[in-house]
Amino acid sequence: MPESQTAATELTSQYVAQVTGDLERNTKEQERIGVEIEALQEQLRALQHDHTVLVNMQQALGGASPAAEAAPAAASSVPHQASAEPKQSKPKKAAATGATKAASKEPAAKASSVKASTAAAKPTLVELIRGHLEQESEPRSAAEIAIALTQAHPDRSVKTTVVRTTLEGLVAKSHAHRAKQGSSVFYTAAAATDPAAAEPPQETVAG
Repeated sequence: MPESQTAATELTSQYVAQVTGDLERNTKEQERIGVEIEALQEQLRALQHDHTVLVNMQQALGGASPAAEAAPAAASSVPHQASAEPKQSKPKKAAATGATKAASKEPAAKASSVKASTAAAKPTLVELIRGHLEQESEPRSAAEIAIALTQAHPDRSVKTTVVRTTLEGLVAKSHAHRAKQGSSVFYTAAAATDPAAAEPPQETVAG
């Protein structure tokens, strides 16, 4: 009997050691996955920030799409919920799922308030372009306007393609005039007090 008891004790010790090892591996795997989730959430935050900037730009151009804006607006608070969680030994997947459910109940007003505060803090690109055209006495190309705005506002990223799109939007709303000289296109501000200014200057049109 003493030998059988000794064998049973050794077997129990082996199981305890195996379970302990499995538990440590499980905990380390949870920690590893948790780090990966945090890294992905950081990437998601960066993408959502870029999306907000692009949506603001789209709205400034007058081509906002509510359907394209609704989905990211509802999910914008997910990283904030997840990043606020303290590190713990519980599986991160379940915690992330709970954060997603909680975030889905929040209104999209948070994203709207962020956009409103951003718009109030600095003028929109449309306002900057219109102001620049009004100050210039001669027609300016999109590239020239982009360079001037970049020099005047070094903290903002002003791309020629975005400036050109914005200018075309102003032309469509009769807030600016578009004239072609050879292969180049130039823009001037529309005179609000002069209805005759709605026609582009004849001398700027190439024959």
